[in-house]
Amino acid sequence: MPGLSVGSRLKSWSYVLSTTNPPPDGPIDAVTRWLVVTRAALLPMTLVSGLVAALLAIGQPGFDWRWLVLAVVGITLAHTSNNLMNDLYDTEVGTDSANYPRALYAPHPVLSGLISRRTLGLAILVVNLADLAILVVLTWARGWPVAAFGLSGFALSVAYTAPPLRLKKRGLGEPDVVVVWGPLMVCGTYYAAVGAVGWNVVLASLPYGLLCTTVLMGKHIDKIPYDQPLGIRTLPVLLGATRARAVTLAMMLGFYVLVVVAVATGAMAWPALLVGLALPRLAKVWPYFRREPPDQPPPKFPVWPLWYAALAWLHVRQAGALLVVGLTIGVVLRSW
Repeated sequence: MPGLSVGSRLKSWSYVLSTTNPPPDGPIDAVTRWLVVTRAALLPMTLVSGLVAALLAIGQPGFDWRWLVLAVVGITLAHTSNNLMNDLYDTEVGTDSANYPRALYAPHPVLSGLISRRTLGLAILVVNLADLAILVVLTWARGWPVAAFGLSGFALSVAYTAPPLRLKKRGLGEPDVVVVWGPLMVCGTYYAAVGAVGWNVVLASLPYGLLCTTVLMGKHIDKIPYDQPLGIRTLPVLLGATRARAVTLAMMLGFYVLVVVAVATGAMAWPALLVGLALPRLAKVWPYFRREPPDQPPPKFPVWPLWYAALAWLHVRQAGALLVVGLTIGVVLRSW
C-alpha cells in the first residue's frame, strides 16, 4: 500500500504484534499481512528462550557470539515454520474451518484469503530451507549435537499436527511444548554458543518451558467445546475443563518453584528470583482460572473465543521478561 504513511504502518504492525490481528479499521500492507500469517505476536516466547540460553552462556569457556546469534535466529525461524505448518496441516486434515477458533481469534492465512494454500506451502519451504542452512553452519562449527537438537525440534514440530502422529490429538501436544521451548531451544542454543551443555543448563531450561506451556493449556481449555466433538484429545479434553484449569495454575506455580530450585542448585544466578515480582500478576489471573469463562467477550477483546490463553499470556509475558532481567543482572554481577 504505497499511500500509507510510516506512522500508519508502524501503528498497524504494533497492533498485530500485540493482538495477532490486523487493525480493524485500516488497510493491510505486505508486512502486516505476513505478521498476521506467521503469528509473529507469539515469537517473543521463542526470543525469551534464546535470551535465557544467551544469558546462561555469556562468560562460559568457548562462548562465541556469532554462533549464539545464528542459533537465536534459527529457533525463531523454527517457531515461524511451526506456526505455518500447523495452519497448513490443520487445513489439510479438515480441523481448521471457518467456525473453528483458529479462524475466529485471528484471520486464518488460507481461509481468510490472506494468502493461497500454495503460497503458504512455499513460505514453509523457504523458511525451512533458511533454517536448514543455519543448521548446516552451526553443525560445521560445533559438531553433530547441534544437528541432533535441530532435527529433534523439527520432528516434534511436524509431529504436533501432521499425520500420522498428530501429537496434539493424542494429549501429547502439551508435553511437546515443554520439551521444545525448554530443553531443546535453551540447551540447543546454549550448545551452539558454547560447544557443550551440562545438567545445570537442562535444569535452567525447565522453568520457562513449563511457563510457555501454560499458554497452550489455556488455549486448549478454550477450545474444548470445539475439539471434543472432532475427536481431538488434547490434554484439557482428557482432563476436563475444571481439572485442566487447576493443572494450568499448578504449572504456573511450578515455574516459580523450578526457578527457586535452579537458583538453589547454582543453575541460575540468584537475581533470577526477581521473577517473584510477577506473582501479583499471577494473583490477578488466578481467580479467572477458578471459574467458567464469560458468555461474551469484554469490550474490544481482540482474540475471542480465546480467554484463558490470553490470561496465561499476560502472566507469561511479565514473568518471562523478569526472568530475562534477573539473568541479565546475574551476568553483570558475574562480570564484576
